[in-house]
Amino acid sequence: MNDILKIGGKEITNRLFIGTGKFGDFGLMKQALEIAAAQVVTVALRRVNLEDKTDNILEYIPKNCTIMVNTSGARDCDEAVRIARLARGADRGNWIKLEAIPDNKYLMPDNEETLRAVEILAKEGFMVFPYMNPDLIMARKMRDAGAAAIMPLGSPIGTNRGFKTQEIVRMIIKEIDLPIIVDAGLALPSHLAECMESGCAAVLVNTAIATAKDPIALAKAFSYAVQAGRLAYLSAGNDLSDQARASSPLTGFLRQD
Repeated sequence: MNDILKIGGKEITNRLFIGTGKFGDFGLMKQALEIAAAQVVTVALRRVNLEDKTDNILEYIPKNCTIMVNTSGARDCDEAVRIARLARGADRGNWIKLEAIPDNKYLMPDNEETLRAVEILAKEGFMVFPYMNPDLIMARKMRDAGAAAIMPLGSPIGTNRGFKTQEIVRMIIKEIDLPIIVDAGLALPSHLAECMESGCAAVLVNTAIATAKDPIALAKAFSYAVQAGRLAYLSAGNDLSDQARASSPLTGFLRQD
């Protein structure tokens, strides 16, 4: 099946995007990326040591991966824009996972500040992937502002609670003609499969893999789950129904009154 995700002039066949935080060491991270055959990897700029070439996280990322710089740590539009510009100035590309998170307790993104940053960065030629609290109207505004994709949270960052925002994300998928990439809160292969079965273009996972007892095995399992969910979405075409549907005809019984 020739199933290619096209974003920003790139063709992506692996719909599992992986974050690079929280791994015990860079070597373990590299193995997880390789076993999952990752093609898109997020990196927080504050974790990149541009001076130390011997222990630079970028040296452990497979060469075929597209690096999406994460504005992690930004609390508002101005800080996120500053980080994005620093990343491009350091020759880290123009793919930006845009985060603006002022809430330290629940780590919920500020959609309004994120939208402001999308408007600025898209005009400057960045490929902007805004991380957002699922909201159809805000997703439309981000699309109109020039976002390359929309990244709604599945559940709060690091909670492992799964795809709790499914109903709203389904609306966004139906109404927004951009790739919808669920990010945050996914912890099990079934969570990823559920996202893909719902029609998501891709998923992004970090904490679940990095903190697993066996990150390598889980990265592989996640890769399979994304493939299975995507195949199910493309082939099944089943809609939810309020009524039961018989799998066999309701006629021809031995006794009919």
